[in-house]
Amino acid sequence: MNSGFIKMALVLGLLSSVGPMAIDMYLPALPQITKALNTSTSVTQYTLMVYFVAFGVCQLLYGPTSDIFGRKPPLYFGLSLFTIASICCALAPTIEWLIVFRFFQGVGAASVMSIPRAIIRDSYTGMQATRLLTTVMLVFSISPLLAPLIGSLLLVNFGWRSVFIGISVAAALCLVLAITSLRESLKPENKVPFKRSALLQSFVLLLRDPIYLGLIGIGGFGFSAFFAFLSTASFLYMGYYGLQPTQFSLAFALNAIGFFLPSQFAANLGARFGPVRLVKWSVAGFALSAITMYTVVTAGFDQFIFLILMLLLCNMFLGMLLPMVLILSLEQHGPIAGTASSLGGAMQLSMGAISIAMISLIFDGTPGPLVSVIAVCSLLALAVSILVLRNVHSIAAD
Repeated sequence: MNSGFIKMALVLGLLSSVGPMAIDMYLPALPQITKALNTSTSVTQYTLMVYFVAFGVCQLLYGPTSDIFGRKPPLYFGLSLFTIASICCALAPTIEWLIVFRFFQGVGAASVMSIPRAIIRDSYTGMQATRLLTTVMLVFSISPLLAPLIGSLLLVNFGWRSVFIGISVAAALCLVLAITSLRESLKPENKVPFKRSALLQSFVLLLRDPIYLGLIGIGGFGFSAFFAFLSTASFLYMGYYGLQPTQFSLAFALNAIGFFLPSQFAANLGARFGPVRLVKWSVAGFALSAITMYTVVTAGFDQFIFLILMLLLCNMFLGMLLPMVLILSLEQHGPIAGTASSLGGAMQLSMGAISIAMISLIFDGTPGPLVSVIAVCSLLALAVSILVLRNVHSIAAD
């Protein structure tokens, strides 16, 4: 890896961590927010759901906009909005206002989800793009490893509002980093003039591509399982199992390690065995792990050590799966990478938001609803992979 490759990975990784940071730092505070704002667990979970809805849907704006104006201007706008909304969250007087400000926080965060992926596609293709993405994910993994711990320290010492102040400071620093250290990756001749008909044609092209939709669906069900875990983890770990905020942060970090460590091997394994085959194996492993966890937990054995080890195993397969489906979904759509990235991200995160809404209706404080949702998501991902990828042998070039 040359210095330019490493620098790009560092910058994109830090930028990409902004959106998840607003989740990871925030998770330990959910029970305290519920109590402080005199609301219920299900209503507090809406602050996560609306964030994911905005985070997903608004990528439909950032992707095409970045194809028209370049990658950096919409990135600046999104980071600025995210910073302002984070400050507003810290000042929210009621749960209703917090939900509103979390929505705008998600609108801003959408920029750092779709645009970095388009920058990767601008710069590299095939296994090189996978290597850059997995290196970005290695930097990105700082957020789920450290953010919950930082959030719990702020929570214990200064209260839940200080968590959003910390998020706003981190976002402002990332904005400065984007301005000073990130080059414009979209060449002037590759900018797409704004034409409503051309934009609609791009969406129609993508929505008619069964391989693209299948890959997005596989990743979407994987995200849905992970988001179900995110929305219930703090209530389950601290409520049902009695962990303290710092203990929760360490347990969450262990799950995050399982998610990001295998992603570092995705490029090499994809090059050796083929990316499509690796996707199939990863989905099968995810489904087998999730069904095993569901069977054992619903049979009455819901010990914490077993649950966290099985979640770790599920996350390991997801960590292998998600970067591969992302690169494969963009591989055949380089000229509209921003639009393809934004549509895929919007669909996947919307699926994740739906899973949060569903689990908020059935969550009873025990592990049962969580393992049930994860099992269903894994089976749906497996079914899509069998239907869509059974006759596909290779998509990405080496």
